[in-house]
Amino acid sequence: MELKGSRTIAADRATVWAALNDPEVLKACIPGCQELTGSPEEGFEAVVKQKVGPVKATFKGQVELSNVEPMESYTISGEGKGGVAGFAKGAADVALADAEDGGTELTYDVEAKVGGKLAQLGSRLIHGFATKMADQFFENFKDEVEGAGAKADAGEEE
Repeated sequence: MELKGSRTIAADRATVWAALNDPEVLKACIPGCQELTGSPEEGFEAVVKQKVGPVKATFKGQVELSNVEPMESYTISGEGKGGVAGFAKGAADVALADAEDGGTELTYDVEAKVGGKLAQLGSRLIHGFATKMADQFFENFKDEVEGAGAKADAGEEE
């Protein structure tokens, strides 16, 4: 399944790029993420707990960054195994551009696959869940980056 979207973030491109490469920011933005360790260069290990329809699972897996063009774009890909629930894997091409209003336009193109019990839930349920997860991640990311920028600005004024 494929998902596409974009967000305009009220921050400069350098700030957005730094956040896209910060494990603490990513962990805070991934719905259900309990653990995220590693680095952009070496890759990340992740533990994510989710409920998809009637299936609850804890996914453990790896996340890697590739096709890295600093300040421009990268591909983030990962695969998680959820025991009897099955597996989920996917990749997202993430690109940054200057927005007309002075912020940063972040666009994403996600491709995801599931297997095992998850695949038996039906494509409409899976697609709806994947869309919700992607929207939630990028909305959380936007809030995290804009909130961090606002906090930094507030701190400087004191």
